[in-house]
Amino acid sequence: MPMKIVVCVKQVPDTASEKALRSEDSTLDRDAVDAVMNEMDEFAVEEALQLAERTDGEVTVLLMGPDQGTETIRKALSMGAHKGIHVVDDALHGSDAVATSAVLAAALASEEGAGGAYDLIILGSEASDARTSLVPAMLAERLGLPQLTFAQKVDTDGANVTVERLTDYGHDVVTSGLPAVVSVVEKINEPRYPSFKGIMAAKKKPVSTLDLGDLGLDAAEVGAAGAWSKVEDFAVRPPRTTGELVKDEGDGGKQLVSFLASRKLV
Repeated sequence: MPMKIVVCVKQVPDTASEKALRSEDSTLDRDAVDAVMNEMDEFAVEEALQLAERTDGEVTVLLMGPDQGTETIRKALSMGAHKGIHVVDDALHGSDAVATSAVLAAALASEEGAGGAYDLIILGSEASDARTSLVPAMLAERLGLPQLTFAQKVDTDGANVTVERLTDYGHDVVTSGLPAVVSVVEKINEPRYPSFKGIMAAKKKPVSTLDLGDLGLDAAEVGAAGAWSKVEDFAVRPPRTTGELVKDEGDGGKQLVSFLASRKLV
């Protein structure tokens, strides 16, 4: 049966860039560096596309973020996704994982209510700007769906989904009925590069926009105002100083051991 798959993606600062916090509210300064699709989400998009290709299904990309987040949605569409949903509202600035999961859950409920029922929701296992790995589990809890996290392989027969869940000792095989929430790791596939044809086609694919009013959420529930955690204070990392130079005059080994011992490393 054709599957309807939703991929939740996030736009993050380029991981290769030096990041900074904003002095006015201690949140990440997203305007100071280039914005890109979260790397782990590229694997989620690719896995969704492969599943859709095997089932003649449809892939919808869901993103919560500022206006520039449309660029990340368009990248997923150029990879092959069919349509996008962009949740954008100034009140979302400063949202933590708790608020993010609430917004994504409300957007998915809105989509389902509009006749867009989903079979599978796929996310990357973490975002490079936070690395909490909390949103997939929180989203599953809010939706009342089974969660299959840290998947390195995903299979489905249309009624159930089975994953190989990455663990420290190998992997577990986990199965649940559909619909379900799955988060994937980087070992699962190799994301495709958007083709020129795909980039041009993405410009014509539909992207709908939602705000908090559309989702029935109060501004006090999200953003910095509704965050369960916040940065109280921060300081710029001091510049790296010159290391201690040790001249070996026959006692280099002793000096090295002494240095390591002073740092409680031996």
